[in-house]
Amino acid sequence: MATPTAPAGAVPFTARDKGLPARAIGLTAAEFLATAPRLDEFWTPLVVLDDAAMRHNVDTMAHWCAEHALALMPHGKTTMAPALWQRQLDAGALGITLATMGQVRTARSFGVASIMLANSAVDERSLRYLAGELTDPGLRFVCWADSVQTVETMARALAAADAPRPVDVCVELGAAGGRTGARTLDEAIAIAERVAAAPTLRLAGVAGYEGSLAHDRSDNALRAVRTYLQQQIALHERIRHLYGPGDVYVTAGGSAYFDVVADVYADARGAADDTLFVLRSGAYIVHDDGFYRHISPFDEARASEGAPRFVPAMRGVARVVSHPEPGLALLDGGKRDFPYDEGLPIPRAAASDLGDAWEPLTGPEVSAMNDQHSYLRGDAAVLPAPVGSVIELGLSHPCTTFDKWRVLPVVDSWESGRVIDLVRTFF
Repeated sequence: MATPTAPAGAVPFTARDKGLPARAIGLTAAEFLATAPRLDEFWTPLVVLDDAAMRHNVDTMAHWCAEHALALMPHGKTTMAPALWQRQLDAGALGITLATMGQVRTARSFGVASIMLANSAVDERSLRYLAGELTDPGLRFVCWADSVQTVETMARALAAADAPRPVDVCVELGAAGGRTGARTLDEAIAIAERVAAAPTLRLAGVAGYEGSLAHDRSDNALRAVRTYLQQQIALHERIRHLYGPGDVYVTAGGSAYFDVVADVYADARGAADDTLFVLRSGAYIVHDDGFYRHISPFDEARASEGAPRFVPAMRGVARVVSHPEPGLALLDGGKRDFPYDEGLPIPRAAASDLGDAWEPLTGPEVSAMNDQHSYLRGDAAVLPAPVGSVIELGLSHPCTTFDKWRVLPVVDSWESGRVIDLVRTFF
């Protein structure tokens, strides 16, 4: 069984933690925060988290899930930041979802006691590790399987490791053109029967991911998502008689279509049904200015008056380092610092330096990125970006933002610039 590590805040900063002021090196987070740091001390490029916005998003999702009788196990791979997982757990999340057994080991090292592995576990080495973790009676662990081969591999490895109790397994249902998952109900039922017959496994429900089936909110996209979720429910009903004693899960829900998930699950929930209907949305904690801004049902630009809404809680900051030609400014942050897979950074404002007043930007855009530079283009006559000035950037896709940073400063609000926390990631 893993022993929780020392708190992340007790580890001194080093010169490898990019963006930090020089005076932070050698100090722990608590020691540095005791000096009342401000954002204008930090080096660029930088990604900054907004505490007020994160609290709003976490509370919004928690309240909405409670209203819809949905459990929430947010996907921790989005941030790989135990401090942010704790915010979600403190707000009522049932546990944390993870994508790999390596991430599970990281979570266990921080004492996370309720974990869903949204994947299959077939590496005998990691299954031996899991068998050791199962000696902890307080550990809730459930994973997925999408083939009979997967089930047989798990059953064999766990028997060899003398696992102290069966591993909970959900049958993963997929769809043509999607990601993993059984492609037909008949295949999924055969997998469920094999899980139920394995002494080292317990059939614990139905799982899947609808987000790989669509990439917008068109009628066709929403129809495809809804049809898939209805197939999930059909599978749940057909294998219900195979479930053993213990929690039963029906789970889906990335950060794009969780409203559709809620609708379908509400229709399926019986009056006496004690099934845990679980969302795994993870990106909501910081939302974004790009992909999720355009697809989330809770985006502030889409949500109707009075409806729940998320707000962006992460921003990039980059400094102008060159004006090689009219209408072009080069910034000191690139692909190694900011996400680019779901859209390039969006210039939002400019300032003479961090700590100075921000002036909104309209017109200029980031047209391309290199490893360490972004190309800011705009009208040569009005591009307000002298060398040395800083640009506030809206970012798209949290999952490929956090993995570029070991430490991210948290300000109490973007307007104040007062740094109140430093979040460590563990990718």
